[in-house]
Amino acid sequence: MKDSLSLQLLGEFIGTLVLVLLGDGVVAGVTLNKSKARDGGWVAITIGWGLAVTLGVYASAFLSPAHLNPAVSLGMAVAGKFPWSSVIPYSLAQIAGGFVGAALVWLHYGPHWRATKDKTAILGIFATGPAIRSYLANCVSEIIGTTVLVFSLLAFTRGDFTSGLNPLVVGVLITAIGLSLGGTTGYAINPARDLGPRLAHAALPIANKGGSDWAYSWVPIVGPLLGGALGAALFVLIP
Repeated sequence: MKDSLSLQLLGEFIGTLVLVLLGDGVVAGVTLNKSKARDGGWVAITIGWGLAVTLGVYASAFLSPAHLNPAVSLGMAVAGKFPWSSVIPYSLAQIAGGFVGAALVWLHYGPHWRATKDKTAILGIFATGPAIRSYLANCVSEIIGTTVLVFSLLAFTRGDFTSGLNPLVVGVLITAIGLSLGGTTGYAINPARDLGPRLAHAALPIANKGGSDWAYSWVPIVGPLLGGALGAALFVLIP
């Protein structure tokens, strides 16, 4: 862990910004009208998100542990690998990075918002939403996906992976979760990835936008946090 908390928070901000810029960016490219990537499909989105996480980690690991996710920070604290006092500051930096990353997506795709009339699709660029709305089932999906994420991240710390390869392995993990488990809720598995961009959606003057679906917004916060804690608790049970 780096010595200066302020540098660690800067790293988490930068890494989450890159993660959301590239992750929401691929969703925008696939979704928005007149984009050259229009209709690229779910496989493009999941691969894009996997690469976004990998590059976000590489962009920030020289400053911080590159959690880029409050559920990961919480899980690391539960596992005794991260100070509890840093969980909230890390989470705030990550949410702020998510907000700015989403704002840059909005800026980058400027004319395409006016060309796209589907308000639900526009929200889906910024925030996750369920394929079938069932809050309990949706929360369970987020718990399962994040449990896999955090347990696997902790397992990597016991393996022979080098620090240089770890971000690539994490990107593969994110892609696998998206392909296998993401079809139900869009696999937030990260409160900052959802809340930061959802706040940006609510705040920015986005053409043709509708509501930000705050009724659902607790699911991609509570589910991943529970999943992160559960994944860490299961890991520490292993001798």
